[in-house]
Amino acid sequence: MASRLRKFGVTAAGIAIGAALSTYALQHKDTPQYQVQMEEMQRIRRKRTLPSRSEQIKALQSDEEYDVLIIGGGATGAGCALDSVTRGLKTALVEADDFASGTSSRSTKLIHGGVRYLQKAILGLDIEQYRMVKEALHERASMLRSAPHLTRPLPIMLPVYTWWQIPYFWVGIKAYDFVAGDRNVKSSYYLSRADALELFPMLRGDKLCGAIVYYDGQQDDARMNLAIALTAARHGAAITNHVEVLELLKKKGDDGKDVLCGAKVRDNISKKEWTIKAKCIINATGPFTDSIRKMDNPTVKEICCPSSGVHIVLPGYYSPQQMGLLDPDTSDGRVIFFLPWLNGTIAGTTDSPCDVTRTPTPTEDEIQFILSEIKNYLNKDVDVRRGDVLSAWSGIRPLVSDPNKEDTQSLARNHIVHVSDSKLITIAGGKWTTFRAMAEHTIDAAIKACNLKPERGCVTDGLWIEGAQGWTPTMYIRLVQDLGLEVEVAKHLAISYGDRAFAVAKLATLTGKRWPIIGKKLHPEFPYIDAEVRYGIREYACTCVDMISRRLRLSFLNVQAAIEALPMIADIMAEELKWSKDEKERQIKQCEHFLQTQMGHQANRTLKEKVPINLSKQEVDMYVKRFETIDKEKKGYVSITDIKRAMKSFGDAEVSGEELHDILKEIDTNMNGQVELEEYLQMMSAIKSGFVSHSRFAAVAEQEEIRKEQERLKKQITIERSGATQRKSN
Repeated sequence: MASRLRKFGVTAAGIAIGAALSTYALQHKDTPQYQVQMEEMQRIRRKRTLPSRSEQIKALQSDEEYDVLIIGGGATGAGCALDSVTRGLKTALVEADDFASGTSSRSTKLIHGGVRYLQKAILGLDIEQYRMVKEALHERASMLRSAPHLTRPLPIMLPVYTWWQIPYFWVGIKAYDFVAGDRNVKSSYYLSRADALELFPMLRGDKLCGAIVYYDGQQDDARMNLAIALTAARHGAAITNHVEVLELLKKKGDDGKDVLCGAKVRDNISKKEWTIKAKCIINATGPFTDSIRKMDNPTVKEICCPSSGVHIVLPGYYSPQQMGLLDPDTSDGRVIFFLPWLNGTIAGTTDSPCDVTRTPTPTEDEIQFILSEIKNYLNKDVDVRRGDVLSAWSGIRPLVSDPNKEDTQSLARNHIVHVSDSKLITIAGGKWTTFRAMAEHTIDAAIKACNLKPERGCVTDGLWIEGAQGWTPTMYIRLVQDLGLEVEVAKHLAISYGDRAFAVAKLATLTGKRWPIIGKKLHPEFPYIDAEVRYGIREYACTCVDMISRRLRLSFLNVQAAIEALPMIADIMAEELKWSKDEKERQIKQCEHFLQTQMGHQANRTLKEKVPINLSKQEVDMYVKRFETIDKEKKGYVSITDIKRAMKSFGDAEVSGEELHDILKEIDTNMNGQVELEEYLQMMSAIKSGFVSHSRFAAVAEQEEIRKEQERLKKQITIERSGATQRKSN
């Protein structure tokens, strides 16, 4: 107890010091110079209609020299492009895959200062950690202001199960508010046990003493990343995805040393190669930082220390839609977040060393770790089941050691900007929330190192990004009233596209119904519509994976729903992009592989195969009977023809071939195109154990058994009535 009180005293003293420092810093920020910058920023508007991808490629092939060429289209790279072009520099950006295809689409979706970093800063009297939190809190406010349609304040509950921790956490969270100053989202507050359970009824109530609620921001990370890149494009930057850097080019500088002068690139869609000239090259490739650094100098030491962070998505009923939860005391010492997001619930994250790869894959062990931690703070009424995991993904955190320091063994807590001998500017580390500040520091370094001549200073702090200028919280009502969209769809379009939602809706097809008038859904359970696929191509989507994971967020929300919507998405893309039949099939297979490996579908399938059959004899007899009902010819297996016949018999005659194959694949574990009895029993056992939430094949078998039983009873009644009539006549 004495040690706990000492710890509390140290915390309180540290907070007092931190509060004084933060007050000075915040007052210093609001100088006349800062106000002039804000006025300058407000005068800058998007300058042009969005060029097509082919026009952007043509601009990059024009043989003109750019001031800045940025490699990497994640949050940091897109931020650098926006900062550079709004300063008046001629800017280009190339991304080997798609915008936000790496870590930037696989985050916890929080815009946060890092409350746990503030705790470390105070307890360890670490000024570097303190500055990092202060900067992040400023950037949090900037993001919420710049993109109000894609961001929102989110209250996060910190449950407390030991009485002495209530003042400890309360003081720490109040320090978090204080450091944010006038840019705080909303003030934190204390909740009694009863109030905490009222706001978060799923919470474990036994031994709960109370809770602290604080505010951070939340975003749609992939769409935010894309919006930043599109804003840069509107301001004049030549940006394109699926263009990979093959080689960095050098020439002799004025001092006789080799300096970078451009890059050889390849369009991975058309396979064409060409050279882009540039006065300055920026390496903003996240986990792939070292691969670009070695293009510049093969002898450099690696600085990236990749770490895998896995998240899972659960149904929305696992959490309140307006309240998140933080578990500060997991079994491995990491913080676990439990957050509502797009009508689902995100839980994560893990932290495990990993290799750098373009295809990070969540493992079953990591998924099970998150589920086991969740069980610790949800009440007994919530049965945390493996089968409720709708999607899972892994993101690679590019932690780095600082090459600017002699001691490169310790990892940099903040971002680092490094300039090589040949003037390669590398920006590495950092986090999503501070992308704008990272970009500002990077362009400052680039201007100095490469003697660039910008027209103005940085103006991105608070600059509206794509969709923000004309957006209002009630804009969706106009979409409903003027265009005839379903309310749920209109709300989705408004928060995903902002003032561009009207441009999206105008591409929607008629439904043929009285209401809604327009907007055919891609999947009945989600608000995504056909028009978004057509508009997504205008937003540079080139593949089905681009569309289903980053223009739409379907694969991150529900991988099974993504599989079901894929054929319709591929049909629309094939029509828009003039794909051949072979190309469409290739795109579908490529996307199915992505969903299987990177979105957790394969991990779930592998788990089902490992579940032991734990059915009672009565249950086995029942399922054998159902299986034999579908297997009319007594072949010993069920084919796709059997499934089709069964579904047709109870009125589902319009089922497509793709859907039939999907039903078969979800249970056909050995992938031989047919379902054996053992595979069926394995599935039913997995459902019983909670590892799987449902199976459409199981539903078909049950319905067919019911239909057969009804037919049998009908015949029996008819025979009995006939016999009775005959006896009476005699």
